[in-house]
Amino acid sequence: MDTTEFRRRGKEMVDLIADYLENIEQRTVYPDVEPGYLRSLIPEEAPEEPDTYEDVVKDIERVIMPGVTHWHSPYFYAYFPTANSFPAMLADMLSGAIGCIGFSWAASPACTELETVMMDWLGKMLKLPEDFIAGTHGQGGGVIQGTASEATLVALLAARCRAVRMILASDPQRPETGITSKLVAYSSDQAHCSVERAGMIAGVRMKKIPTEQSDKYAVQGETLRRMIQEDKAAGLIPFYFCATLGTTPSCAFDHITELGPICNAEKIWMHIDAAYAGSSFICPEFRPLLNGIEFADSFNFNAHKWLLVNFDCSTMWVKKRSDLIGAFEMDPLYLKHDHQESGLITDYRHWQIPLGRRFRSLKMWFVFRIYGLKGLQDYIRKHVELAKEFESLVRADQRFEISADVVLGLVCFRLKGSNEVNETLLKRINNGRKIHLVPCLLSGQFVLRFALCARTTESRHIREAWQLITQLAEEVMQELPH
Repeated sequence: MDTTEFRRRGKEMVDLIADYLENIEQRTVYPDVEPGYLRSLIPEEAPEEPDTYEDVVKDIERVIMPGVTHWHSPYFYAYFPTANSFPAMLADMLSGAIGCIGFSWAASPACTELETVMMDWLGKMLKLPEDFIAGTHGQGGGVIQGTASEATLVALLAARCRAVRMILASDPQRPETGITSKLVAYSSDQAHCSVERAGMIAGVRMKKIPTEQSDKYAVQGETLRRMIQEDKAAGLIPFYFCATLGTTPSCAFDHITELGPICNAEKIWMHIDAAYAGSSFICPEFRPLLNGIEFADSFNFNAHKWLLVNFDCSTMWVKKRSDLIGAFEMDPLYLKHDHQESGLITDYRHWQIPLGRRFRSLKMWFVFRIYGLKGLQDYIRKHVELAKEFESLVRADQRFEISADVVLGLVCFRLKGSNEVNETLLKRINNGRKIHLVPCLLSGQFVLRFALCARTTESRHIREAWQLITQLAEEVMQELPH
């Protein structure tokens, strides 16, 4: 493919994408295929001679689309949103064309410097404390990770490294393996499974802190304090706590204003995972949910969930960048460059697990400039309003109940009755393939999650979804033994 053909095919692809997104609600939101469907549709081996571009494009509809779950359909209410906007897609095209691997400043200065500035822009939108803003003289700063799972692991590894160094500073003869075997980390029993997985990868024990429905599934300061004291008495070394703002099951918020001072007093690294909810903190009415951030050592949320920046773009800030660099720094001769000791630039390879990284800050730059802060706030507020509208529909029907506070764009609800009845209802909903939901378990109850996800969702889609849910609920209840 030469430049001339690329120009033509590129314009065709933009049209294909625009048509797909414009007509996405006409497609069945969840695919009706069996595992292994795709293998039989394509040859067993790559072609010896080139295929034509026309043949490849034709096969998108034949091979790919039948197996696609349409996350950007206004009838998709599962998991949490994944961001999608035209400015971000255009920026991704440019990023792909530039194709730099920005592991150091020298590898592509614009890639590094734009990221630092964009993370400062976003930090200021969130009104983060100055400690987290790089500026030109700050000790902290931001970095784009691939996912919140990576951010949690990076923070955990940095915390482990800091804890070991602190102990060795006061007891240099102590064997390092004797320290790491005693380390203990904490998270809520409502935290995402990736937090527990980070503990597995890091080789440290992770303890889950129990939460109660009466406390809105939030970790209480007193519970954390008690667990820390018990573990210290047993000879363990508490070193890391992952607080969650907006849990995956019910969008619960840990009390970081209580938890932060405890962590600071015990020299425990507090990481805040706000993967979904973090985007909402750019709105003044939701910013109080982030109160207590001043006690944190690190903070992360997925701009690629709810901030119109396409995947992957997980934004993470640290109070002291030296804590990250101290854990990950490797400096072989082939990566050295003239400016690395100047103090003026960042080599982001020291802030993450992989060395390589794409030019992801271009997406932030395009989206922030083309939407503006006000446009981003309006988008989040619209989703919250739609969630409140759905909540009111549920509350108006005596057969249903709301299972957790509706704070942002997630509604947890269920039919009054057994778990089996709700499992049957969810199965009917998803088998119908008109809308797509996933469940969670809250206090032993099987609960349906209704998350506002698509950029194009409107009130009419919410009402259509509710009409379908109530119709299927009626069928399920009629089948119950009397």
